[in-house]
Amino acid sequence: MPEGNINAEVSQHLREHNHGHGEVPSHRRLEIIEIAEAVLLAFVALTTALSGYQAARWDGESARAYAESSRLRAESNETALAANQVLAYDAATFTAWLQAYEADDQQLVMMLERRFTPEYEAAFRAWLKLEPFSNPKAPPGPAYMPTFRNAEQEEAKAYADEATAAFEEGVTSRATAEHYVRVTVILAAVLFLLAIGQRFHIRGVRRGLAGVAAVFLAYCIVLIATYPHT
Repeated sequence: MPEGNINAEVSQHLREHNHGHGEVPSHRRLEIIEIAEAVLLAFVALTTALSGYQAARWDGESARAYAESSRLRAESNETALAANQVLAYDAATFTAWLQAYEADDQQLVMMLERRFTPEYEAAFRAWLKLEPFSNPKAPPGPAYMPTFRNAEQEEAKAYADEATAAFEEGVTSRATAEHYVRVTVILAAVLFLLAIGQRFHIRGVRRGLAGVAAVFLAYCIVLIATYPHT
């Protein structure tokens, strides 16, 4: 009996010893998973903050570009209106000049010539050199001369080109902001996967969810690295 008791005690001691050694690696593996999840959560938080910041900045850049485009478009319209008014004035003066020329009223002709704007007068002098009253190939008027330049019209066109460029910049900035919003949504899915994984006690499922989350996180980091920054 004493010998049997000793064997039983030794057997019990061995079972407890083996059981203890079986739990330690399992507990350590669980701790490793938890540490990995914590690291992933930290990266997700930082990446989400960066993505959200860039989305907000690019959205602001888009609004600024749209506002600049509207301002330039208004400037273009105002300048074009002024250019048309100047051109209409020169055209009316030229029509009066033709009438005075046909009436052989030299005093009125000279007075009207002095009333042309500088740009129109230069084109008018060049037009007269072509002998337009006897030359059928001459342009119908000074405004059709290749050398004629309307400064206000050119300025209006420049404003219109700048407005178009600013609008396109706004469209591009808006698209970039939407890209960052998409990244933020994916990061929210990563956070969801990590949160769901922590509810499972099966290590395989937990590792799988953490692995999928890590892949999505890496994908988001690559996207942020390739997108433009402001």
